[in-house]
Amino acid sequence: MFSFKQFTIEQDRCAMKVGTDGVLLGAWTPISHKPFNILDIGSGTGLISLMLAQRSHAQQIDAVEIDEEAYEQCVENFEQSKWNDRLFCYHASIDEFTEELFEDEEEYDLIVSNPPFYSENYSSGNDKRDQARFQEALPFDELIESAQALLSENGIFAVIIPYKEEESFIELAQSIGLFPLKITRVKGNGTSEIKRSLLAFSRIEQQPFVDELIIETDRHKYTPEYIDLTKDFYLKL
Repeated sequence: MFSFKQFTIEQDRCAMKVGTDGVLLGAWTPISHKPFNILDIGSGTGLISLMLAQRSHAQQIDAVEIDEEAYEQCVENFEQSKWNDRLFCYHASIDEFTEELFEDEEEYDLIVSNPPFYSENYSSGNDKRDQARFQEALPFDELIESAQALLSENGIFAVIIPYKEEESFIELAQSIGLFPLKITRVKGNGTSEIKRSLLAFSRIEQQPFVDELIIETDRHKYTPEYIDLTKDFYLKL
């Protein structure tokens, strides 16, 4: 179990546990356009959906999760939260989900995803964890195509990915009409390499706002910027 200030995450049946990536995306994702509805692709525990329920007034927050146990746990986490009337999880692949909603002409003002990203021949020995981490389980092109199909005219699509994938991800998105709006590059500390890219896209071509976020100054000593971003969620900040 992982407790935040306003909700709790049960995660014993999820391959992917609560981690910094999910918290960063949930806290960083732009909501100034006041989304009416939100879609979380590959929701896992439901962490990002719950963070966005806390941060926004969105009336409808849908999550889609392919793994059965993660889906069941996500449903439980939603039901136990104070926003359970706004949260709903679907057990489906993103392909199935997109096809059905596209036919119904359903659109979302905000789409978020913390996608799996080990594209190398990597195995942890745990098949479920590997599926959750493998890009093959949710290839970037499939994710971008689904976002493009389901994003409303003025909607925003936000992801967190490895920094080394940033350039190719942006190129893929631009090729189907999604353009970077905001880019934040994340470093563990001041001297470490950039590890992650937080990316927000819209249908409008513009010069993106680019900045950098450093998480720690020293072990367990967080930067003011990281504290400011996550203080509404972490119990100890």
